[in-house]
Amino acid sequence: MERRRMNLPTGPDTLCFDKDEFMKEDFDVDHFVSDCRKRVQLEELRDDLELYYKLLKTAMVELINKDYADFVNLSTNLVGMDRALNQLSVPLGQLREEVLSLRSSVSEGILAVDERMSKQEDIRKKKVCCGMSVLRLIQVIRSVEKIEKILNSQSSKGASPLEASSPLLTGQVLERIATEFNQLQFHAVQSKGMPLLDKVRPRIAGITAMLQQSLEGLLLEGLQTSNVDIIRHCLRTYATIDKTRDAEALVGQVLVKPYIDEVIIEQFVESHPSGLQLMYNKLLEFVPHHCRLLREVTGGAVSSEKGTIVPGYDFLVNSVWPEIVRGLEEKLPSLFNPGDPDAFHEVMP
Repeated sequence: MERRRMNLPTGPDTLCFDKDEFMKEDFDVDHFVSDCRKRVQLEELRDDLELYYKLLKTAMVELINKDYADFVNLSTNLVGMDRALNQLSVPLGQLREEVLSLRSSVSEGILAVDERMSKQEDIRKKKVCCGMSVLRLIQVIRSVEKIEKILNSQSSKGASPLEASSPLLTGQVLERIATEFNQLQFHAVQSKGMPLLDKVRPRIAGITAMLQQSLEGLLLEGLQTSNVDIIRHCLRTYATIDKTRDAEALVGQVLVKPYIDEVIIEQFVESHPSGLQLMYNKLLEFVPHHCRLLREVTGGAVSSEKGTIVPGYDFLVNSVWPEIVRGLEEKLPSLFNPGDPDAFHEVMP
């Protein structure tokens, strides 16, 4: 901010300097003297400065004389000011203490409100979580009741659908149950830890056992009767409940294993000159003769139609091959004995 300019008394025109130089913000004595020496001698500069100094003293005296009353009143008005200030210090101190106390009370109140709001937020979240858990549990019970209703409609009168003597369910009914069973499993996992869920678990276990029993029976029936529709419905249901590995294990145990046990016979391999080659040929016949329908339904056959394919299965890798390996290792261990070079090289070309 620019400094407010003051009116200095005017000196004679013969002065070797400009009086306004003294009012500049960047005024420097050395520079002032050096600049003046370019024009006059030091003696003349000294005389001019003494002359102007006298003018300044005269102007100052005139100013004081002019405003003398104001100067006197100023000193008079200041009398007793320190006592008045001391009198104000006590109430001001009290006011300060009151303000600090009020500030502390307000801070405590704000903190209490924040804590209460935090607790209310926690309660709200717990209510929402509890509400969601209750809704999931209700959905579990509804799914159980819906599945039991479907099972009851398929069972004979007077017999519980969850008893051991219940008849096998049809493919379409199983698909309906499987879809609902998926929902049941999802909500049951979400409701884990709720006491009421433990009371429903026996009913869920009964439904699971019935579903598994019916799926196994239906798959075996479809394989034995070469019924593509039954196999397709059954495999689709297994996929719906994410149990494709169970279906592959069942095929391996019930369909593949008996065949492997009949074909892999150590006495036949040892007694016949081409026994090993004949056994391999017999094993290779299994897939086209006994897995044709499974490959057709799951898309492993050239004749499979895309609209009717049930994806997610690989019976050759997960059902057939493990049983072949098991049969060779258990029933023909001599094939892997490097002590018999001929047999070893025949099986490991």
